Amino acid sequence: MPSRSGLPPLNSLRAFKVAGRKLNFRAAADELGVTQGAVAQQVRLLEKHLGVPLFHRLPRGVALTAHGATYLAEVNRAFGILTEATGQLAACSDAVTISVTPTFATKLLIPRLADLAKSLPGIEPRIIATEALSDFDRDRVDIAVRLTRPPFPAGLEARLLFQQELIAVASPQLVGATPLPLSPDRLRGLPLLHDAQNFWPLFFGTTGSLPGTVFNQTTLALDAAMAGQGIALACRAFAQADLNSGRLVQVAERALATEPSYFLVRKRSTSSKNAAEAVWSWCAKHLAFP
Repeated sequence: MPSRSGLPPLNSLRAFKVAGRKLNFRAAADELGVTQGAVAQQVRLLEKHLGVPLFHRLPRGVALTAHGATYLAEVNRAFGILTEATGQLAACSDAVTISVTPTFATKLLIPRLADLAKSLPGIEPRIIATEALSDFDRDRVDIAVRLTRPPFPAGLEARLLFQQELIAVASPQLVGATPLPLSPDRLRGLPLLHDAQNFWPLFFGTTGSLPGTVFNQTTLALDAAMAGQGIALACRAFAQADLNSGRLVQVAERALATEPSYFLVRKRSTSSKNAAEAVWSWCAKHLAFP
């Protein structure tokens, strides 16, 4: 017999809430950053816990049952109360949570944290460095930097920081006395360092796979390039400090402009705390490139 006592798991409620709004498990999975199967499983767990079906499964998408529609309204109301209470409590704090990718954190944000502390004394920045798409409510994120493209949902405010301009870079020791820029053929003859975005085929205008070491983060590919292990293809914004210092050199003349771009993103709110507003303004000024 299904258990009707106690509260259902929070993850199941969140999956049901989003799926009930989207009426599509795949769309709900995209928003939550999980698989479609994970959403379906959480909904099944919730239905088992409640002992009633919440959705009619259709060939395309789902539809709420009468029980599901009633329950969704109450779940939305409950989440609204929790969100408001959390926001009121967070508004009393000077802690500001910023979600960025590991490469963005390493190459752009962390080197500027001393300036942030000097410019905004008393504010406590909390950095979440992750490739996963953070949820503003679930992860209590105030500001995020996302590699994305317009249009944006009505509930989000976004500001362009910079577009991706990809350049090929290497350690000066790797290229030695070879005249720069390198020709495409000479470039392909050197070890290529790949990251998760795998832009080398686009850079060379080919559809075939290219050999070389693969890293899951751009910052690791750049570190390998500085160590003389090969040529990295990276956004100029991430390589600029190392180019300025001489740790890297641009080895090919071509620069490839591509989407998506880096945006500063936050939830639209009429009650944003002063600390988050100040950090938003600082980020918009100091994290933009060039």
